[in-house]
Amino acid sequence: MGIRTKIIQIGNSRGIRLAKPILEQAGIEDEVELKVEDGQITILSITRPRQDWEERILTSGAAGDEGLLLPDVESEWDKKNWVWEE
Repeated sequence: MGIRTKIIQIGNSRGIRLAKPILEQAGIEDEVELKVEDGQITILSITRPRQDWEERILTSGAAGDEGLLLPDVESEWDKKNWVWEE
């Protein structure tokens, strides 16, 4: 189901008003990305890189996720070029 709205004058430009519940539902805060394709304008929420990392790090140990993210892999390059100091 779509919502109809009027295009309004905003200075020398034109725009639309988006209701707060719509913005909240879409996860839109201060910035958006606009895409124009095939006669349609798409408004996309911009996610911040690493926005949920802190929460994921704090909860990962509690979930029993204490292992390495990648398996411990050693290559021929590693064997020849790495010098481990103690």
